[in-house]
Amino acid sequence: MKIGTAYLERCIRTLDKALGLLKQTDPENIDYDMYRSSCIKEFEIILEQGGKLLRKALKPFFHSSKEVDKLIFKDVFRNGVLRNIISVEECERWLEYRDNRNSTAHDYGVHFAEETLALLPQFMADAWSLAAAIQKLNED
Repeated sequence: MKIGTAYLERCIRTLDKALGLLKQTDPENIDYDMYRSSCIKEFEIILEQGGKLLRKALKPFFHSSKEVDKLIFKDVFRNGVLRNIISVEECERWLEYRDNRNSTAHDYGVHFAEETLALLPQFMADAWSLAAAIQKLNED
C-alpha cells in the first residue's frame, strides 16, 4: 500500500511561504499577525499529518492495524526509530514539537507564537525528511 505524502508536502510548502512572508513584514502591520497565524496553523496541521502518515507506515511492522492505532503520538515516533524510519535525533525533535503544541495549545499569545516560530526552520527540515522516509518505504 502506497502512502501519499502530497498533502504533507503541500502543507510544508505553505508553511515555508508563510514564514518567508512573515519575515518580510513589519510586526506592527496586520499582515504580520495574519502570516504568524498561518505559520502556527500549518505547524499544527503538519504535526498531525506527520503523525498520521508515520502511523500508516508502521502498520506493516505490527501484527494488526489495531495495535498501531492504539499508539499515542509519541509512541508512533518512537516506533519510527525502532523500525529505522526516522533517526533518534529526529524523533526527539518531533517529541519536542508535540510538547510545544500541547503545552501551549490554549495560549495563542505572542510568547507562544514566537516560541513556535523559532522551531519552524528545523521543523520544516524534519517534515521534509519524514516525507522522504515515507516515500522510500513506498519504493521498498
